[in-house]
Amino acid sequence: MPLPLYLLAVAVFAMGTSEFMLAGLLPDIASDLGVTVGAAGLLTSAFAVGMVVGAPLMAGLARNWPRRSSLLGFVLVFLAAHVVGATTSDFSILLATRVVAALANAGFLAVALTTATMLVSPDRRGRALAVLLSGTTIATIAGVPGGAVLGTLLDWRATFWAVAALCLPAAVGILRGVPARVGQNDENVGPALRTELAQLRRPRLILVMLLGALVNAATFGSFTFLAPIVTETAGLGEWWISVVLVLFGAGSLVGVTIAGRLSDQRPGLIIAVGGPLLLIGWLALAVLAENPAALLVLVFVQGALSFAVGSTLITRVLYEAVGAPTMAGSYATAALNVGAAVGPLIAATTLSTTLGERGPLWASGLLVATALLVAAPLRTVVATGRRVQ
Repeated sequence: MPLPLYLLAVAVFAMGTSEFMLAGLLPDIASDLGVTVGAAGLLTSAFAVGMVVGAPLMAGLARNWPRRSSLLGFVLVFLAAHVVGATTSDFSILLATRVVAALANAGFLAVALTTATMLVSPDRRGRALAVLLSGTTIATIAGVPGGAVLGTLLDWRATFWAVAALCLPAAVGILRGVPARVGQNDENVGPALRTELAQLRRPRLILVMLLGALVNAATFGSFTFLAPIVTETAGLGEWWISVVLVLFGAGSLVGVTIAGRLSDQRPGLIIAVGGPLLLIGWLALAVLAENPAALLVLVFVQGALSFAVGSTLITRVLYEAVGAPTMAGSYATAALNVGAAVGPLIAATTLSTTLGERGPLWASGLLVATALLVAAPLRTVVATGRRVQ
């Protein structure tokens, strides 16, 4: 894998830390800003909505810009949003900074995903995506728990300052390591925007985007509300939140690594085996969450399965959108973040029911079950290696 791909992963690490870190900070943010935990969960959904809207919008605006300049600009806007977020005491302003940060993140990821596929041979897109997404999984292992520790030792604002600081080396790495021009678009050749948008009429592309959104909704629905599950349901101390986040992140790294090696040629194997296991895992976690040992084991397993199945489906999006070389990354980003927006909203509605803190886990099981039901009659679409014609 080329060095610029790993430099892009560094930036994804900083952005992934921000996207996931609220899972361990929601109770403190809610207390400090005078809102409920459910309302604080809107910060995650707002970020995801910004990603959904921003992915095609930013990709469309930046499609004829030099890729390095685009990536650098997005990182700097992301940094500025976190500085404002760290200094505000108004929940509405914090919510707005999450949307701005999400737009920058969406633009960066959309450009980075298409750039990554241009840095490798056509049959290694899955491997390239795995390297890029390793920045996110490492964020869940190191960045997010580190943010939770900072929040415990200092306050939640310290994590926002830490993310802003992480953006600086990421910006330097992009400036020094990513070629100024790479791929067809930087030579101003390739399909027109209308032609690329027309790819969204392809049923196969819509299907894999829908499946990716459902699986990611399940992931974010439970991940966002892990903190109350750890402290209330399992009865563990606040420090255990970081441990659980590390385990989820370690599992996700294992899952995305395995998927990276198999998703180009054997996507059906990952989905056929991983999908049902993912469903069983969410249901088992919902039943056994009060058992600390079971919680710790199942969180690791669910991290692995969620990212193995999810990243495989997102790789399929890139294959199915090969006719949209500058917009394919935005379609993959949108699929990921439709799920990330909807998942926490669905999960939040279950918190006030008799299901309590376990509600998000049951909701995740329902979302994965829906994905499996949708995929079952159309399994050849997602089970075929490389692009389905």
